[in-house]
Amino acid sequence: MTEIPATDWQNPLRDPRDRRLPRIAGPSGLVIFGVTGDLSRKKLMPAVYDLANRGLLPPGFSLVGFARRDWEDQDFAQVVHDAVREHARTEFREEVWQQLAEGMRFIPGDFDDDTAFEQLRSTVDELDKARGTSGNYAFYLSVPPKFFPKVVEQLKEHGLADAPEGSWRRAVIEKPFGRDLATARELNALVHDVFEPDQVFRIDHYLGKETVQNILALRFANEMYEPIWNRSYVDHVQITMAEDIGIGGRAGYYDGIGAARDVIQNHLLQLMALTAMEEPASFDAESLLTEKLKVLKAVKVPEDLGRHTVRGQYAAAWQGGEKVRGYLEEDGIDPASTTDTYAAIKLNVDNRRWAGVPFYLRAGKRLGRRVTEIAVVFQRAPHSPFDSTATEELGENAIVIRVQPDEGMTVRFGSKVPGTSMEIRDVSMDFAYGESFTESSPEAYERLILDVLLGDANLFPRHQEVEESWKILDPIEEYWAKNGKPAQYASGTWGPGEADEMLARDGRSWRRP
Repeated sequence: MTEIPATDWQNPLRDPRDRRLPRIAGPSGLVIFGVTGDLSRKKLMPAVYDLANRGLLPPGFSLVGFARRDWEDQDFAQVVHDAVREHARTEFREEVWQQLAEGMRFIPGDFDDDTAFEQLRSTVDELDKARGTSGNYAFYLSVPPKFFPKVVEQLKEHGLADAPEGSWRRAVIEKPFGRDLATARELNALVHDVFEPDQVFRIDHYLGKETVQNILALRFANEMYEPIWNRSYVDHVQITMAEDIGIGGRAGYYDGIGAARDVIQNHLLQLMALTAMEEPASFDAESLLTEKLKVLKAVKVPEDLGRHTVRGQYAAAWQGGEKVRGYLEEDGIDPASTTDTYAAIKLNVDNRRWAGVPFYLRAGKRLGRRVTEIAVVFQRAPHSPFDSTATEELGENAIVIRVQPDEGMTVRFGSKVPGTSMEIRDVSMDFAYGESFTESSPEAYERLILDVLLGDANLFPRHQEVEESWKILDPIEEYWAKNGKPAQYASGTWGPGEADEMLARDGRSWRRP
């Protein structure tokens, strides 16, 4: 009997035209480095359980943890059990848990510990025989960026990156991918020396969110939006990612990185690319990459960065009924730090569709509330037959895509107020995922982990996108490093006054989410 390579395996009972059947991962395993961290405990392990609970993982799926803990396999299983109980989206089922637990292993050791990596190698071989993983493994680097090179080198050194004939090995890397263009290129070269470019999956968890994928559905599956999605009708676009929390215990990571590097370089530029891109030839990784790259290459940074960029730091104030500390008073932060906790920038896309339409991107901590949204704001009607008193409360039409936390979309338009006089006021028409669909949206990490196991790279930024994004942000960071200090803003507000002035100079104002 001829053995079919795992990469070519297809379910013979499945009709490829039937879209109702979910895609199920073939024989495989996942190795998580840094398995004791917050990301692993709160997101990755619950996501693995939720996938298993939904029947999307193979029966012999294996989960291997690697960290500096003196644990046995059963200790690791208990940690996963507790994380799943606390954070999983779906209900806990004992039979699902038991099947998963049988494939769990733990490797104690440091990243420079050769013995630990030899043990990992033998564990992978043992799981191939015991669980039928067919040599297919994804290595998830849930570790601080400074450890990426070491882990990748060790995987190469101990032969873990080399897939047996007919199998695959993949690397999953969390952001930030470098801290500027030079370090990103260095890291890309190192990773691609060990894994082929199509074996490297850079996680941007925003791209796993249903509403982000819905940007493409909204634009390209409907006829009512795309004809007006251009400079002839759109006045400007605002992309906001606001958090209502401070840096918490992340001082060691955050100081020296800041809001622009942490969020704008990846999340917000990806959202901008999806909002501005042309229709792809098809919904596959190469076609999406082609169109997103066109947008990122066409982005123009303002010449006067002093007028069109703003950075800030949150200051002590009352927020949510309690007195909170300012950024410079947080534990582990240098009182002279110039790291930005708020960043706002104006960008232009220099192409036929978007010429002259500004894109305003802002991100910050300790703002009014937690929200991520894309607001496409339209021009006012070129002529109004109504007198000014009838329309004094009428704003601009807008389509607002809410990425989190209330996933959905709002369309804002003018409507007559009931009564004998002609008075026109803004009203909103709302679509919410939670109300329109009976099924709750899967966590972003569920979709992304499944895509890694399936080898589907649609929702993962490629190294070209990472480098183009740094080309946009680097000049801004260099300007900030040489000029002035971040403006202070009270915690619980919507950022420094300078950000409002930046838009006011263009005759516009920030949306209040």
